[in-house]
Amino acid sequence: MYKRNVTTVVLLGFHTMEKFNLWIFTILLITSFVAICGNLLIIFLVSISKTLHSPMYFFLTQLSLADIVLTTNISPNMLSVVLHKGVSISFPSCIAQLYFFGLSEISECLILTVMSYDRYLAICSPLHYASIMSHVLCVKLVLASWLLSSLVALILTLGVCQLQFCGPNTVDHFFCDLNPLLDLSCSDASIIKLELTLLCVPVLVLPFFVVVVSYVCIVVTVMQISSISGLQKSMSTCSSHLTVVCLFYGTIFVMYVIPNKGKSQETSKTIAMLYTVFTPFLNPFIYSLRNKDIKEALRKTAHKCITLQNNKKAFPLS
Repeated sequence: MYKRNVTTVVLLGFHTMEKFNLWIFTILLITSFVAICGNLLIIFLVSISKTLHSPMYFFLTQLSLADIVLTTNISPNMLSVVLHKGVSISFPSCIAQLYFFGLSEISECLILTVMSYDRYLAICSPLHYASIMSHVLCVKLVLASWLLSSLVALILTLGVCQLQFCGPNTVDHFFCDLNPLLDLSCSDASIIKLELTLLCVPVLVLPFFVVVVSYVCIVVTVMQISSISGLQKSMSTCSSHLTVVCLFYGTIFVMYVIPNKGKSQETSKTIAMLYTVFTPFLNPFIYSLRNKDIKEALRKTAHKCITLQNNKKAFPLS
């Protein structure tokens, strides 16, 4: 049985930038609100629009769901930390936040990989795409992504729970991330760090390899397309996904793959903000502003809502 004297964890947040707290709180509040509303809007549009009932948009709803889980998990405590210049949360709440953070990040990584495979089939094997990427396969890929994410997040979380926390309870971060919690432990965390390194292979390295191979094949196929219209259509279906992949994997690799030596705590928190706050905020804009189908579905939905509202005004209930 493990020993734990620490019952609460104090998150310091951005204590070195207290004079900018009001601005930081306002920016984070707006980005969190837009991130949740934007991702909910994508899920809503895909669910009601028949033109968006395709594997690519089905996977996009799962990506939006992962972003919503991440934002709702991180934002409340983060905003409280900024507003109150630090906040104290119970140790179980901290562990729960760590679990859902791992779940959302790993699932997003795997779903982005599935989306790259989908784009590979659509461009490199268009004649066989419909028969391969069936609805059953889409559901299986999504379920596998979420189940694997849950399992890996659970393994890491249980590993942290087995550590001893008997010293300081102050974390210089705005949420309960893995590395700050390991630094807080007064027991040997080498086994957990080894587990993290080994688990990075199936949930980060291999998916990244699949993404790279998929896009190498896509580029080779696209370069063989002679028509300009065909080239533009192929690139337009991949540009949004490739932008999100670069943004997501870039920040994750810098944070967890590159050694922490030489990175200040403020640098780590800034990088963490990129993939916990701004990536969920930017994803809906990247996919909606650069996607004609989503913009058309949004236009039609807005037109229906306006028409329905006008009809209610013209024929009010007696």
